[in-house]
Parts: sequence; C-alpha cells; structure tokens
Amino acid sequence: MTRSRPLIGVTLDSEDGAPDGGAYSRYPWYALRRNYMDAIADAGGVPVALAHHAALTDDIMARIDGLVITGGAFDVDPALYGDSARHAAVTLKTERTGAELALARAAIARHVPVLGICGGQQLLAVALGGTLIQHIPDARPGALAHEQPNPRDQPGHEVDIVPGTLLARVTGAARLAVNSAHHQAVRTPGRAVVCATADDGIIEAVEYPPHPFCLGVQWHPEFAISPADTRLFLALTDASGSRR
Repeated sequence: MTRSRPLIGVTLDSEDGAPDGGAYSRYPWYALRRNYMDAIADAGGVPVALAHHAALTDDIMARIDGLVITGGAFDVDPALYGDSARHAAVTLKTERTGAELALARAAIARHVPVLGICGGQQLLAVALGGTLIQHIPDARPGALAHEQPNPRDQPGHEVDIVPGTLLARVTGAARLAVNSAHHQAVRTPGRAVVCATADDGIIEAVEYPPHPFCLGVQWHPEFAISPADTRLFLALTDASGSRR
C-alpha cells in the first residue's frame, strides 16, 4: 500500500474587506500567497488552509500531521510577551494571533511538527516564552535593512547558522543568503534556542530542541531563494509523515 502524504495545516492571513470593493471582496476574506501551498505540495505534503477559530484547535490538531505558521503584515500584541507599551509601527490582527497562538502551543505540547515563517517564527518564540523587538530601526540603530528594498524573491542579506542545531542539519549550511521582510524580530527566545543570526546580531531563526521538529525562520523559504529553503519544507513533511 502506498503511504499517504502527510496533511499539513497552513495558517491564513485575513483582511476586513473594502467598502468600495477595491480589494478581493467588500466582505472579510482570508488570503495566502500560492507559493506557501506549492512549497508544501512540492515537498510531498498535502496543504490545508486553517481558519481563525481558536476554539477548533483540538479538532484541527487531531487531524493534521504538521503545521506551518505563516507570515503577514501585522504584529503579535506586545501585551502577550509582557510589554506594557506598544510602538506606533505595531499593527494587530487579534483574531488571527489568538488562533495561531493556540495552534502553536498545541503543536508544541503534542509534538506535532511545526515550521514558523517570518511573523510565524516570532509567534513561535512568544509561545515558548520569548519576547520581541517591536521596531528594529528604533531599537537597533544601524541594523541591516530587514525590510529589504529589492523584491522578496531575491536575497536581502545573509545569516550565520549555529553548528549542531536542527537548522544546520536540515539545511546542511553554515551561512545562507535569505530574503528579509520584517520590522520586528525575536529579542529573547524564551525556552527556544537561537539557531541563526544576521551580521548585525538580529536573531534569524529559533528552534526548540525537546520537540522532534519545532523550527522558526525569520525569512520566507517559500520563495526558494536557495536549495536550503526547499530542504526546510522537505524536512517538515518528512517529520510530519513519520507521525502517520
């Protein structure tokens, strides 16, 4: 019998819609770039979109074999990691964050393989007790351009990978060129450990060693800037398939 492909849950972005209908719809809608789904399918998984319903977390986790927490143009509420003030650059999507945080915590508790991407990496760190830099340009003057000016399907800077980590084993690399589209970053990793940094010291990836596959990267590997990006999705689907 042919072994079935693992089912990989993928979190969605959401928008309120536009009254003039200039967006996808004048009513609230979910959205996600196609390359997230394609990267999972190409790696041997079956991607399935997850709506923002935290109350369904147990039912979702009972069905999926792996989880991808995607990025987006919004931020985790600073109150969730103990900051009393909110930077002016911070924008929130409360329902999305609540659903993703519930999924992340459940995946960690149940040892379901999870990959956090960009904002998903930041949320994963928060789920593990970490904190965030709310706005890199103000907190780290002189930092690299982490919101790169060139297109997202091109590299923006390089990262150094910590030897001996899950990320090092998966990518087979010590240094990678990555794309960069974020104004926030992990400040402290909580129970996670740092597995990659940029030349300016900004944390670029975290992982949770007690978990069989719990990894977050600050860049967007769905664009496949390098073969190492493709290996991230292959490793996720392989770990997810091992649970079946």
